[in-house]
Amino acid sequence: MNPLIEVQSLTKKFGDFTAVEDVTFGAEEGKITALLGPSGSGKSTVLRMIAGLETATSGKITMAGSELTNLRVQERRVGFVFQHYALFRHMTVRDNIAFGLSVRKVDKQAQQERVDELLHLVRLEGFDKRYPSQLSGGQRQRVALARALAPKPRVLLLDEPFGALDASVRRDLRGWIQDLHDELGITSLLVTHDQEEALELAHRVVILDQGKIEQTGSPSEVYNDPATPFVAGFVGAANVLQGLVIGGRVQSGDQLIKGAAHLSDGAAASAYIRPHDVRISLASVNGRSIQAKVDRVIDLGWTSKVHLTLYDGQVLVAELPNEQLRGLEVGGEVFVDLKNAKVFSPADGDRSRSDELASL
Repeated sequence: MNPLIEVQSLTKKFGDFTAVEDVTFGAEEGKITALLGPSGSGKSTVLRMIAGLETATSGKITMAGSELTNLRVQERRVGFVFQHYALFRHMTVRDNIAFGLSVRKVDKQAQQERVDELLHLVRLEGFDKRYPSQLSGGQRQRVALARALAPKPRVLLLDEPFGALDASVRRDLRGWIQDLHDELGITSLLVTHDQEEALELAHRVVILDQGKIEQTGSPSEVYNDPATPFVAGFVGAANVLQGLVIGGRVQSGDQLIKGAAHLSDGAAASAYIRPHDVRISLASVNGRSIQAKVDRVIDLGWTSKVHLTLYDGQVLVAELPNEQLRGLEVGGEVFVDLKNAKVFSPADGDRSRSDELASL
């Protein structure tokens, strides 16, 4: 890893409230790093400190080995894109894009050439004389991105850039951002609460909760090998089953779920299982499957979500192709097998809640 931006032991307090605590990570040059977490996790505060819009209480920020921590915004060579565009309503698209160049007193001819270049890059040729009110949400965000890129920053900071857009526009813009990044290769930090967005766009993901880092890794690592219960429950949908450890497995009914070799016998444990890792059959497999009742089936096109209740009252959601639904009836009984469980003890900071399956 060759980090262009390095954040070391960064802390930010607002009075008695600690918004960010001892955050350390690196953003690799030419890659997209996502800061992922729920509202209030501190991710936007970290980004604003990197930009110079907030002052760190303690810690250090460097770019290519040079410290930025106490530099002014104008000295940091970063471009910032906000969720709500922050375009000047009284300025045309061309003037909005040229704003940063005008502030830096760039020659008028050079401004014109750079704006023309960016209008082509963001696919808005012919829109240069329009005002923000005459554009769609997706077009406004592209203008905001062009304005951030105009001064040729070393780092692009994106704070929930798609948050104000509807789902279909967000999907389109994500693909466009990926293509743009492949073309420019600019180092980018993306703040988002959308797991799908982070996993699709980022090369590396930094997951925060309550102002602290829970895990840093590739999209595959944070999804397939979560380090904490929070990550297991937040990155991708997950069922949570409670049980006791017996011989390195979590006992749930007649099935012993693998993955608890690191816990002592008799310890309480939570097993996190992805819906696509729940197997359903009409007959018990090897006599060890868990019996369950089918509560609801939700058709999602070529797949369906099957809501189940286990014999002990715990609930479970399975996701499987519709071709595997033959014989399943609401109110009927089935047998389930669970694969690839990630097991944690309460001492790991298990924050599972009864409503965790609401998003499944």
